[in-house]
Amino acid sequence: MMKKVLLSTAATALLATAASAADLPRRAAPPPVFTPVPVFTWTGFYAGLESAYTFTDNQRINTSGLNAVTADNVAAGRRPASVTTSQDGIANIGGTAGYNYQFTPGAGIVVGIANSIDWTDITKNRFILGAPLAGGVLPNPSQYRQSLDWLGTLTGRVGYAFDRVLVYGTGGLAYGNVFHDVNFYTPGGALQFAGRYDDFKTGYAYGGGIEFALPTDSFLNTFAIGRYLGIKYDAITIKAEYIHYDLGSQNVVVNAVATGAPSYLSRFKTEGNIVRAGFNYKFGGF
Repeated sequence: MMKKVLLSTAATALLATAASAADLPRRAAPPPVFTPVPVFTWTGFYAGLESAYTFTDNQRINTSGLNAVTADNVAAGRRPASVTTSQDGIANIGGTAGYNYQFTPGAGIVVGIANSIDWTDITKNRFILGAPLAGGVLPNPSQYRQSLDWLGTLTGRVGYAFDRVLVYGTGGLAYGNVFHDVNFYTPGGALQFAGRYDDFKTGYAYGGGIEFALPTDSFLNTFAIGRYLGIKYDAITIKAEYIHYDLGSQNVVVNAVATGAPSYLSRFKTEGNIVRAGFNYKFGGF
């Protein structure tokens, strides 16, 4: 009889313990850890190198006489009243630096400022044979030379970023060193009139471009010289842009070689286009 009582008591205790354990809270599994994916932003300073192809429109040179005799020479075609020149060439090297600010990381509007300088070194010579003097048969040679040694642009930029792709328009100041040279010869080949201008000029520029930020795992990053020089940068970008520039017009007084008297006035126009391609190192902004 006692044995049955003990077994019954033990069974009851076991059931009670199991029921109590079922009422205890269960240990929940830890929540998954999500690592946020970095969102690219164009905000920050940048600097880099570029090369460029420069080509000009038909730049016009107009010449007029400053006295009755020279004015008659222009009217008679002995000196050209108007000529056009065109130039083109690949810039040796150039550099750029600037700052961008992106309003919303990822995709969004980007504003910025950029200063670029390119060594253009493009020159064009025009040699014209004018009409002979009255009663003569030999022509009157005239020579014009026009060059742009280097060109810089200081422009604002407004664009839209599609993550690592930036499309933008740009506009602002253009500046550079221009050279204009005029030489008029006698039919016998002696220099008779000469004029020259060599100085700094300013104007305006506008255009647009596209820029791409290389992913950090891109194989192209292995060609980045900066990484081997210890330069700390956030990203490397590659770009291509088109700029139209206009440095305005410049009058060149052409003086008589023998007396120094002003005799002709030649007006040069400096205007053209530059296509740039290069890369930038992007540094963190604040």
